[in-house]
Amino acid sequence: MQAISSNSSKGSLTRRSFLHAAAVAVPYFVAGNVLGKDGTVAPSEKITLAIIGSGHRGRHDLRRALQMPDVQFVAICDVQKERRETAKNECEKSFGLKVNTFYRDFRDVLARQDIDTVLIATGDRWHAHASIYAAEAGKDVYSEKPCAITIDLCRKLAETMKRTNVIFQGGTQRRNLENFRCAAEIARTGKLGKLKAVHAAIYYLNNRYDWLPGQPEPDKEICDWDMWLGPAPWRPYNEEYIRGGWRGHDDFDSGAKHHDWGAHTVDLCQWAANADGSAPVKYWTEDVRLYAEYADGVKLIMRPNGWMGLGNCAVRFEGEDGWVETGDSGKIAVSSDALRQELTVNPAQYGGEKYGGGTHGEDPFPHIRNFFDCVKSREQPVCNADVICSSHIACHASALSWILKRKLTFDPKTDIFTDDEANRMKSRAMREPWTFGT
Repeated sequence: MQAISSNSSKGSLTRRSFLHAAAVAVPYFVAGNVLGKDGTVAPSEKITLAIIGSGHRGRHDLRRALQMPDVQFVAICDVQKERRETAKNECEKSFGLKVNTFYRDFRDVLARQDIDTVLIATGDRWHAHASIYAAEAGKDVYSEKPCAITIDLCRKLAETMKRTNVIFQGGTQRRNLENFRCAAEIARTGKLGKLKAVHAAIYYLNNRYDWLPGQPEPDKEICDWDMWLGPAPWRPYNEEYIRGGWRGHDDFDSGAKHHDWGAHTVDLCQWAANADGSAPVKYWTEDVRLYAEYADGVKLIMRPNGWMGLGNCAVRFEGEDGWVETGDSGKIAVSSDALRQELTVNPAQYGGEKYGGGTHGEDPFPHIRNFFDCVKSREQPVCNADVICSSHIACHASALSWILKRKLTFDPKTDIFTDDEANRMKSRAMREPWTFGT
């Protein structure tokens, strides 16, 4: 692997300083849009962005980023030629933007000093590694969820972001959506009375350990299979994997597919329970539901069924004096007229009468905007690495309880279970050269 050195000073600062000096030295020859006149953003103030992983979700996020006048998109990186070309065509057709720089290896993106930020939307197995290498290269990071597929990688991700002092935003965008924010605030501020339980919508869990039949590997220019696998264990190529069929396979996934919705909804429950920076201490499974309990006795209930029909990724917060439930439709249900007076949003603005469509919850625009604002201010985003670390660990611990089919006790201060097998499953073997020197 080529060496990527830590870059404590951002490349953008050097570029911006140069442009500022040029404008001062030769003011009569600088166009108005360079200085930010007429509502434009001066190039010296634009944030340069590259995408690593340009599949469906990556392009969805990218379309939102390209609507922001202070973002300059400069490069596409993907191990699949088809996805590189699809992203290029979308940029040209929808935004009139010419992108002529393409990479298969994300390390070539990170070596560029003129790139400020990276949008990471690879498969799950790559999220933590790409984020950590990007931070070491001095890039600010927006990473799709799950941001790490093991407990140990969650912790390493958070520690790396703190050490390198980069801005990190995890793609759990519902913390920046008004109906979820309103529901969490009602719970956090005691308007439900003493909190008793927080409920998170999840998928029906499933794990696969089989291999699909081997097929001839394509040319690296078409699909770099070795790079696609990355830190995951080797297995023979099969086209179904690269078409999205990797989901649910244990080597590539985050554990029983729990993070598909749990990364969003458990995160919201952590927020509502004022548990950011921590996690439950007990975990167990009953039928298709996962249970956990915080040190203060509040229960976390993760369930795929029994919801009110308010949309995907639903959450429900229950206290001694009432409850509140919401989901991706944007509608909010409460248990009393008194609680209805506490609503700070008009649900009709966030999905109207449409239930379950996901149009509100799937839109990451406010979340990505929060990321770029923090890139400028150097303040911490709402889903920073510490927040992501704790909520993801809660998901991993509950998934391990389901996989092992027994109750687990966990210390969130040390990340240690009282169960030896569970402790061994906090990490996974990684293929060279993606071992971080371990």
